[in-house]
Amino acid sequence: MERLLTMFEEADPFSTWWPTIAALAVGLVITVRTIMSGQRCPNDNQIKEQIVVVTGGNSGIGYEIAQALAGRGGRIILACRNMKAAERAAAVIKRELGCRTPCYPDDDTNPADRYFVEARYLDLNSFRSVHHFAGQLMAEFDRVDVLVNNAGLVFANTQLATPDGFEQHSQVNYLAPFLLTQLLLPHLKRSEQGRIVFVSAHAHQSAKIDFDDPLNVGTWAVKFHARDAFAHSKLAVLLATRWLARELKDTSVTVNCCTPGLVRGTRHFRNSPLMSSICVRVVTFPWMWIFMKNPYEGAQCAIRLATDPQLKLVTGEYFNDCEIAASSEPGQDKELAKKLYMQTIKTLESVTKLTVDREAYAVKLEQEPELRLETAPETETNQAEDMDTETEMEMEMEREEQQPLE
Repeated sequence: MERLLTMFEEADPFSTWWPTIAALAVGLVITVRTIMSGQRCPNDNQIKEQIVVVTGGNSGIGYEIAQALAGRGGRIILACRNMKAAERAAAVIKRELGCRTPCYPDDDTNPADRYFVEARYLDLNSFRSVHHFAGQLMAEFDRVDVLVNNAGLVFANTQLATPDGFEQHSQVNYLAPFLLTQLLLPHLKRSEQGRIVFVSAHAHQSAKIDFDDPLNVGTWAVKFHARDAFAHSKLAVLLATRWLARELKDTSVTVNCCTPGLVRGTRHFRNSPLMSSICVRVVTFPWMWIFMKNPYEGAQCAIRLATDPQLKLVTGEYFNDCEIAASSEPGQDKELAKKLYMQTIKTLESVTKLTVDREAYAVKLEQEPELRLETAPETETNQAEDMDTETEMEMEMEREEQQPLE
């Protein structure tokens, strides 16, 4: 031991270049990581008592958006397919926010009870579920202030259609959020400043889209690879945002879309080739850590769009890293946007209604209160997702409990 200590004492760090090289390498990694993490939401504006709907808010980016907006005073509704995970996420958000809330001697209120986060069932694979969710919401609330269409999927089986007959990426990422937005528009217009936020992706830049079939319902659509189907759905989100903004020009509602960037640590990657084996995961993890955002960083742009008063009059724009960004050329094509929007309306009208009878749902809720707690049917897929999500949430909670509270 004495010999080892002597070696360290007599060591000359300037006698070799290795310490300098190591320091430069670490500095470079930290610099790249800082740049790739993107900007943070530049404000901490409160949205007290605003009613906020976040689809897919039980994990990943949606969870971070919901937690941030709940901390700013919003009443958050987590619209999720996995109710067990959603209820668990709601409880964790309230617990975490409650731990950060100062307690006063003369206040017996549980800090967690000051935050409103509730879970509601919504399956974007089913237009019927979208109608039911919107009907419940409109029957219970007088308005909706913010709608964040965050939920989506990637690397799904393009050969397997949804129960409504559409390709999965197309329906879950675009058609169902579009339908939900249309159904909630009357309530969004009742808000003093209604905001619609669509989550797109960088992948829209590589999308293939046919002007004569922008919705991708042709017979050739099944030949799409999952990556192409995902890119197409995200370009459709961007184009619909552009045209919907024109349709809402004379209202108090704004609609914008954003890309979270490349984000690791979400359930999107569960079917990704990068997660195909342990060896691939081990090799790619360091690079993912350096070049990809975490969910908190990916949520910042959507948080700004939902809260910043400076964006009160900004609509129909595409955002990246909390700033307006240039999209691909097809994403700026007004004629293509109009064509897609009109075909979407026509297609949805052929399979479902674009309106909700609020009074009818109010009567149903009075007669059958249990409708508020509708849950997903138990299937092998749902049970497997429940187990995966439960494991993820438990691990997260254990990590949080080991960290000291600030």
